[in-house]
Amino acid sequence: MQLTGIHHLTAVSADAPGNKAFYTDVLGMRLVKKTVNQDDTSAYHLFYADGLASPGSDLTFFDWPVERERRGTHAITRTALRVAGMDSLAWWRKRLSEKGVPVGDIGKRDGRHTLDFEDPEGQRLSLVDDGGIGEAHPWTRSPIPADRQIRGLGPITMSVPRLDPTDMVLTRLMAMRTVRDYPHPENEANRVHVYEMGEGGPAAELHVAVEPDAPMAQPGAGGVHHVAFRTPDDQQYAAWAKRLTDLRVPNSGPVDRFYFKSLYFREPNGILFEIATDGPGFATDEPIEALGERLSLPPFLEERRARIEAGLRPL
Repeated sequence: MQLTGIHHLTAVSADAPGNKAFYTDVLGMRLVKKTVNQDDTSAYHLFYADGLASPGSDLTFFDWPVERERRGTHAITRTALRVAGMDSLAWWRKRLSEKGVPVGDIGKRDGRHTLDFEDPEGQRLSLVDDGGIGEAHPWTRSPIPADRQIRGLGPITMSVPRLDPTDMVLTRLMAMRTVRDYPHPENEANRVHVYEMGEGGPAAELHVAVEPDAPMAQPGAGGVHHVAFRTPDDQQYAAWAKRLTDLRVPNSGPVDRFYFKSLYFREPNGILFEIATDGPGFATDEPIEALGERLSLPPFLEERRARIEAGLRPL
């Protein structure tokens, strides 16, 4: 029983129309599912991914009218997106600068060329050169050339004040492997510890920054709600649910999100983790060529469609 990588990351936006414009027009990602938060149907849940809506490529947002995040520890602090090659990073730096996006210089972090930038609400993002390894599924209608498009999620970075409690959960409960550490990019006195899943590589890494002197983060727009890890099938999903229960880890129990199945629990610093199945996928209720073009609702919400649509702002 082994997690195979990052499944998706869900962040918070207070501006759904602006969010959609940035991630589809500027970053060229595909809006693969326009739906609602199943626990708060007044809010959009927007999923951006690659051309085939592949597991591991989903960057998602809840649309909530909240203030900006106050940055700090006890939080997920940076989301990496994979591109192929140093020349792609140079291309992206030029594009982002021309679009007025706050962007840094190309540097090297943990042995990989990296470009840091922020979305209009301060969501901290990076483009990481993954060497072009593995499959890519470009979106044919993207404004970005196929060879420059975002290929999927890269390492996710979270911040904790102490490593030991989180390390115990990652290694003993979740069977991740510790592989290396490197200096914190903003404070070399601190370290960032790298954990990997499955076959490893940038699509299957969680980076844990230890920041004992940082204030506690306050959630808000521009912040991250949770990170989800991949499990390939229902059999392993059931095994993870049993493992959490057997070890008496407080958790949600099995949750059927229709597009995938989920388990939720918090690591010792309160950061929300999810284990999610690869399937059945986003083409379950609409054809692959038309993903994200209309409001999709799972069957258990369909009878409330008229009321839900009336409460949503146009995108």
